[in-house]
Amino acid sequence: MEKLLKGKPVADAIDEGLIAKMAGFYEKGVVPTLAIVRVGENGSDIAYENGAVKKAKKIGVQTEKFICDGKIEEADLIAVIESINQNPEIHGVLLLQPLPRHIDSEKVRNAIASEKDMDCVSDGALGRFFTRESAFAPCTAESCIEILKHYDVELCGKRAVVIGRSMVIGKPVSLMLMKENATVTVCHTKTRKEDLLYLCKDADIIVAAAGTKGTVTDEMVSPGQVIVDVGINFDEDGKMTGDAAISEEQNLWLTPVPGGVGSVTTSLLMKHVVEAAEQSML
Repeated sequence: MEKLLKGKPVADAIDEGLIAKMAGFYEKGVVPTLAIVRVGENGSDIAYENGAVKKAKKIGVQTEKFICDGKIEEADLIAVIESINQNPEIHGVLLLQPLPRHIDSEKVRNAIASEKDMDCVSDGALGRFFTRESAFAPCTAESCIEILKHYDVELCGKRAVVIGRSMVIGKPVSLMLMKENATVTVCHTKTRKEDLLYLCKDADIIVAAAGTKGTVTDEMVSPGQVIVDVGINFDEDGKMTGDAAISEEQNLWLTPVPGGVGSVTTSLLMKHVVEAAEQSML
């Protein structure tokens, strides 16, 4: 019988720790503040924005919204980012993506000051993260590690397979697992099926982050494994599913979709804002 590694207890623990810190900020006249930059009226962007605002209110983090018209010029959007960079009372920036096609997303995300880049989307923040690990980690990748630690999953010396090599999840979560002294193998769309099958069956931990339903199936898993499912897919009925298609009879640990990795990300976003505010006080 599969056992679920639910995200809510992890998020709640992070939230409680942050709430306990807030009085100290207020006493010093500092209010941790997050700027949310949205272009247009994309429904998924608005949903994530609303979730972030709700989480911020729970913790005591202030949010400032910068809602831009979907037809905004690239230079004007960069000017918005630069004004946030220069505002000492704003400690972090969340840029909702993807941006409209007429805007060069690379230029815009790289306009974010690395010390205010809460989700590690700029090249400067990514460079710091991969070379010195001094930047904030991408929230989704960090969520994987937070869930594993919360449930006391041993990482040191364990064999981990990461399926996916994106800069958002695959590569950063691989680095973070190596930091915890796991032995990491990265697989991807060009990995031979027979190799993927062998590597997954032999792993202690599998992180499924390919973005394709059925990436991990019953014949690829072994009893006692831990599977962190980062995928977000939708079936023909509109039901959200992950990358793993595992039957309930399997004797392993699994993060549910929904209710797993995704439910921890906004808590970590707020954690980054609070840490950025702390750094601004030094």
